[in-house]
Amino acid sequence: MKPNNFFAAAIIAACTLLAFSACNSGGNKEKENTMDTTANKMEPVATKPGNTLIVIHKVANYAKWKPIFDSDDSAQKAHSLTKFTLGRGMDDSNMVLIAFRMPDTAQAKAFAASPELKAKMGKAGVIGAPSMTFYNVVMLDTTTNSITSRVIMTHKVKDWDAWKKEFDSHKQARTDAGLVDRAVGYSIDDNHIVTVVCAITDMAKAKAFFKSADLKEKMAKAGVEGEPKAFFYNVVETY
Repeated sequence: MKPNNFFAAAIIAACTLLAFSACNSGGNKEKENTMDTTANKMEPVATKPGNTLIVIHKVANYAKWKPIFDSDDSAQKAHSLTKFTLGRGMDDSNMVLIAFRMPDTAQAKAFAASPELKAKMGKAGVIGAPSMTFYNVVMLDTTTNSITSRVIMTHKVKDWDAWKKEFDSHKQARTDAGLVDRAVGYSIDDNHIVTVVCAITDMAKAKAFFKSADLKEKMAKAGVEGEPKAFFYNVVETY
């Protein structure tokens, strides 16, 4: 199967994607959120497949960026984009993740490439080129909404179907490591680019799992190519 081509990692979201209230304006490392230890007992609720845009970028000052981002709401909606998750990096609170619902990929891509958006980002203090990935999300677990600690993991695979089979078979290991599958998807432009987003109920276990020989062996069997990219963040606003 080869569908059409942000955790990134949903991700998603991703090991997918991605309101900011009472947030720091600097780049200091933020205090990790309290974990919901009952979450890994929940049964996932899969929704219908959909499209999602995950944007990840760094800002010079979050407090200055946020009002300008909020003021762009009408332009986003004009291109059929509806934001649903906003997150800030755990290691750098000026790293921002935004997840948009994206029913019309063509309009979303036009918006992403527009001079107006580039100018708005410059005004808001976005540093460098943002990561923008357009995803077909095949699984979304809405029972994880209350868990604000997340990780989005993105990696390249040899074959989507083969990878998905191995990923599904490893679910219990993720659960035991304090990870709850939040979203799974692949890039609309290249289905070899896969993103998984997980909610985190135990940070120490999760980080140990990512370094484990078991995961490394499973990824090799699943056809993962190269080193996965992981971004740990806290959800600070949902819409």
